[in-house]
Amino acid sequence: MLKVGLIGFGFMGRMHFDNYVRLMQEEAGVQLVAICDTRIEELKTGAVSGNIATERQVYDLEPYKLYDDVNAMLDSEELDIVDITLPTTLHADLTVSLLERGIHVLCEKPIARTSEEARRMAEAAKKTGKTLMIGQCLRFWPAYEFLKECVADGRYGKVLSGSFFRGGSTPQGWFLDGELSGGCMLDMHIHDTDVINWLFGKPESVSSIARNVIPGSAYDIVSTNYMYPDGMVLNAQADWTLQGDFGFAMTFRVNFEGGNLIFENNELKVNPNDGPGFKAELSPDMGYYREVRYFIDAVTNGTPVSVCTPESAADSLAIVEAEIRSADNRGAVEYVFTDHQNVV
Repeated sequence: MLKVGLIGFGFMGRMHFDNYVRLMQEEAGVQLVAICDTRIEELKTGAVSGNIATERQVYDLEPYKLYDDVNAMLDSEELDIVDITLPTTLHADLTVSLLERGIHVLCEKPIARTSEEARRMAEAAKKTGKTLMIGQCLRFWPAYEFLKECVADGRYGKVLSGSFFRGGSTPQGWFLDGELSGGCMLDMHIHDTDVINWLFGKPESVSSIARNVIPGSAYDIVSTNYMYPDGMVLNAQADWTLQGDFGFAMTFRVNFEGGNLIFENNELKVNPNDGPGFKAELSPDMGYYREVRYFIDAVTNGTPVSVCTPESAADSLAIVEAEIRSADNRGAVEYVFTDHQNVV
């Protein structure tokens, strides 16, 4: 039985909590035993909000050991896994220290605040031999998995173009501190940048236009073009200033030589050029459940993670950093630095 400690009990911490409860009900060989947050006394009886609804507003945490200090939790509990859902700037040091203690780590996206920190995390996982996976959940989201299969097996030919979008209302708290969160580009837009990296590999270069709307934040709206040798026309946009009744949206349109895929309103429509269109049959499970399940299975079986390696997540962060440099220079073409020496 793998024993898990969850660090962070905001919106994403609760989303992960919901899935550990489900996995325990499914007898998946995992047990959530402890939850740590510096504000745990306040949060254990309070509600939080996010882009997607959690299972409940107020949680019964009576069955779990609660801590407001990470070291106290680690000294008191024998944990196999720690799940980190903390602000981005706290990811790197905590992940490295946990790996060095012999603990497997599932860390929420983005992997770190800088690609340098991300590489340090990946190196620590390699050195210690412990499993580290980053929660880039779209790699496990059924509609995006279907798209990945179409790209990989070539059933509709080569990709000609693609457009990805993600948007919603303005988040609150530490997200609005650009130094902590990196703004919309690093916290929200990185989802689609990561999908593009996952589908097609690192682009040769990027060109981004972006703007800051909210005082104190970093960029809040972005549109990026990704350049590849084969000439694909790829763009991803994000906007977290959509107020009123807009809600939340994640969509994509990908055009192949032999058809196109349209994902919107939680439905994936497939339109082959030579036949009638159809709605793809997809798993009802969200990517959050599928990523946690995948990670637990990898640790249980002693198999390396391949869907979302820390090295790949670090590459996605490096792409976003190139996008930020481009936006700082009003859309100038920027190459993607994957380390301190090389440009790809």
